[in-house]
Amino acid sequence: MTLAPSELILNEDGSIYHLHLLPEHIADTIITVGDPERVETVTKHFDIIEFSTQKREFKTQTGSYKGKRLTVVSTGIGTDNIDIVLNELDALANIDFETRRIKKDLKTLNIIRLGTSGSIQQEIPVDSVLISKKALGFDALLHFYENESYRDRAFENAFVAHTNWSLEKSKPYCILANQDLYNHFKEETIFSGITATNIGFYGPQGRKLRLNTQDPQMNKKLESFSYSGESITNLEMETSGIYSLSLLLGHRALSINAILANRVKETFSSQPSQIVEDMIVWALDRIALL
Repeated sequence: MTLAPSELILNEDGSIYHLHLLPEHIADTIITVGDPERVETVTKHFDIIEFSTQKREFKTQTGSYKGKRLTVVSTGIGTDNIDIVLNELDALANIDFETRRIKKDLKTLNIIRLGTSGSIQQEIPVDSVLISKKALGFDALLHFYENESYRDRAFENAFVAHTNWSLEKSKPYCILANQDLYNHFKEETIFSGITATNIGFYGPQGRKLRLNTQDPQMNKKLESFSYSGESITNLEMETSGIYSLSLLLGHRALSINAILANRVKETFSSQPSQIVEDMIVWALDRIALL
């Protein structure tokens, strides 16, 4: 099937629409960050930078670290942007832009998120690092794609019952990290857990400024939920989208989180830049071994 111009949108120079990239611009291992300014916080450690571009919030740099070719791309905030980034990265890897046809031999990308997050468990302190074993998405992104065989329905249903989840909200969906990547990064000094992906920073994460939230007890319900010995450990805004689309598209994904806040203790890191820097250096050394 030939993809129509309205479906696969290319710029005048032949690059993919939003990211403004050509297939040769990306490596097989891709690091995603939220903030465009964090791209260079990662690539300042590279041996060489071969390519750099930016369009809107999507900044991309490709180079090498300890001899391994890597791409770093910023996604901005939220799973709506993840929908753009993941689909366009896959198109760069697996669609022939000349013929507008899906390639016969599909490529698997490693997609590793280096992000920031807030803990909702007492024992996970600020200035720690956590890798996401699973993602529980409160966004609706996965529901727009065929996904029946990929979800942990038992976990979802137990969570909905525990929280008395409003029927007016999108049903939460639970997706696993890639097990090979999870095992590669897991170590004793690093926390691991289940990351809840929210669709906003304020009300959806239980913050109250001038507006009341629909369920004032939601964060306490998240903190107290447990299923088969597993609890929700932290909140952020991208991981479920990365995990779900990577799984559907045949890529390997892992989310690594610098814990900047502890919502239970109502504390925030006094050195957020330092813990992010430490996480980046730790992750790069392990990514170089993939």
